[in-house]
Amino acid sequence: MSIEIFLAKSEGEWRSMRSGHSLAFQQFEEVLSEIKITIIDLNDPAVNKLLQKLASCDGIPSTPFKMEWHAESDWEPDDPTQVSAGECILIPIKQSDNHGQLIRSIGYAEAEEAISTYQLLSDNTFVLETKYGQSIAEERIWFVSDNIRCRSSVLKTASGAGVLQTSFSSEVRRLNIHE
Repeated sequence: MSIEIFLAKSEGEWRSMRSGHSLAFQQFEEVLSEIKITIIDLNDPAVNKLLQKLASCDGIPSTPFKMEWHAESDWEPDDPTQVSAGECILIPIKQSDNHGQLIRSIGYAEAEEAISTYQLLSDNTFVLETKYGQSIAEERIWFVSDNIRCRSSVLKTASGAGVLQTSFSSEVRRLNIHE
C-alpha cells in the first residue's frame, strides 16, 4: 500500500475510543474522540508555510492532510468532562513507495512541530516514529475493514530504555447513510 492509498482510506470522520496507560504515573485514561481527516491541496498556504519552515526533509511532498480532533477524557479526576480539541497539518515526504518522513505542525506526544519517519509494512500497517527532546513516540495504524481501523502507541524515554505510556484505539468511520 502506498501513502496515497493509506491516506485516501483514512479520509473522513472517525469516532475513536482510546484506552491509555501511563506507566510513569500508574494511571489509566479513557478517551472518546471525534477525528476528522481531510486531504488538502499541496498548494495550500499552510502547507507551503510548513514546508518552508521545516525544509530539512529529503524527498517528494505527497498528499498533505489536515487532522482535527475533539476529545473527552477521564484523565482529570476533578473535571472528567474536560474537552481537548485541536488540529494539525501533516505532510508526507515520500522517499520510496513504502517509507518517508511526515512533517507535523503539532506532534503527538509534545505540542510542537515535528518531523517523523513513517513506514508502510507488508501487512499494510502504517508505522510512525517521532523523536522529541524528552521522548520517542511510536504509533501503528492498521485497517480491520474499510470503516474500522486500530491504532496503538508507545511513548518511550528519549534513550528508548523505558516505556512511559501506551495506548490502544479502535476507530469507526462515521457513515452518512442519507447521501
